[in-house]
Amino acid sequence: MAINPALKRLAHRFWWIISAVSVRTKIMGIVLALALILGLGVTLQVRVSMEQLLRSELDNRGISIARELAARSTDPILTNDLFSLYELIRDTVEHNEDVRYAFILDANGNLLVHSFGQGFPPDLLRVNRVNPDERHHLKILDTEEGLIHDIAVPIFEGRTGTARVGLSERRMRETVAAVTRQLLLTTLLISLAGTGAGYLLTWVLTRPLLALVRATKAVAKGDFSQRVPPWADDEIGHLSLSFNQMVAELEVAYRELEQKEALRRQLLEKLITAQEEERKRISLELHDETGQTLTSLLVGLTALENSACPGEVKDKVRELKVVVSRTLEALHDLSVELRPRALDDLGLVTALERYLRTCAAKYGLVIDFQTVGLKDGRLPPYIETTLYRIIQEAITNVVRHADATAASVLLEKRGSSVVAIVEDDGKGFDLDKVLRSGEEKQRLGLYGMEERASLVGGKLTIESSPGQGTTVFVEIPLHEEAD
Repeated sequence: MAINPALKRLAHRFWWIISAVSVRTKIMGIVLALALILGLGVTLQVRVSMEQLLRSELDNRGISIARELAARSTDPILTNDLFSLYELIRDTVEHNEDVRYAFILDANGNLLVHSFGQGFPPDLLRVNRVNPDERHHLKILDTEEGLIHDIAVPIFEGRTGTARVGLSERRMRETVAAVTRQLLLTTLLISLAGTGAGYLLTWVLTRPLLALVRATKAVAKGDFSQRVPPWADDEIGHLSLSFNQMVAELEVAYRELEQKEALRRQLLEKLITAQEEERKRISLELHDETGQTLTSLLVGLTALENSACPGEVKDKVRELKVVVSRTLEALHDLSVELRPRALDDLGLVTALERYLRTCAAKYGLVIDFQTVGLKDGRLPPYIETTLYRIIQEAITNVVRHADATAASVLLEKRGSSVVAIVEDDGKGFDLDKVLRSGEEKQRLGLYGMEERASLVGGKLTIESSPGQGTTVFVEIPLHEEAD
């Protein structure tokens, strides 16, 4: 095969230039080129490996966070405790630096709570879906802020809802960039050192140089057992000793990195185990207490009553049966208070009428309830739940703290929003003082009402002063999507 004459002339000219320089320059050039190639190759390899490792770790951490969020949100979803769900979402975002957002959907795919302060992006609901038979589903989203690892985990096998968590690669890429800069700086320093060493290697034959090249290539492939025997007690010998020390230090650093990774995995396993054990303990306590214990006690007392016992014992047993029956009735009332069935079946107005009628009879209050513009239809379920809980908390505060004789509740639809106003003729309070250092339960109740309103884009205002009663005003917008 004939060689192109132009290429042949170019090769001759290149060789003439190379051969025209001194041997010192050639060796310095060779050493410098090897140092750069080695450094850049190691930098590229480390960068790729680190990106893969950190991305895998990010996915694993995201899956763990999403599963934990799903596990912890089951009870609040079943009890429709949106405030606890919001607290759970907020804690998840605040305590995990890589988490960009988190939100929870119900079993029908409707949004319950989210961590977006400026409004939830509706397109995000459709980009990632998980089947009930899947443990999780990962989707990489390309956004303006960079890649987001969106992880969806079914809650209670999808029958309760879905937990979604989005983790950003920003911190991972910052770490990779920082390590890359360090490696490039190390490469630069090694290159400079190689240039100086090349000047000294001019006086040495190729034998020690080749030994160094072979050892360097082996180290680049991860063989840290390579050592270069000193050539002589001169510059080459010193370079060989330095090289051996560098490889030894790299081997130590590599082993330490492996140990740290093993410790990290052990710590993660212990943390997950401890969390699961605590959940198991709480679950067993909840299952074994309250209703089951009281029911068993009632059955035992019934059997004792029917046995041959003295009259006084039978009277005592009857009294205990009354106590147990009242306790069971209180548990039933508590379950109704936690989630009244009328709210789901008949709507907000009917549920509030029943609740306020019960409070008036139970606590001796005169409660006036009026509605405007709400007779023709129902509000979105999440708004009905929010308004019911806020009014419930406001009436509870009236009963516990206001010493009031009368209260009024107004529920009105005003254009594109719904307004609720709760007033009482009680003793009132200093709002700023309560929020700073007041009673813990009352302060938490006020914060709870405010958080519930903010979760659905509403605003809550409380007006009160000592001796002037209290007014709670809440306004929630009715979005078109919700309608």
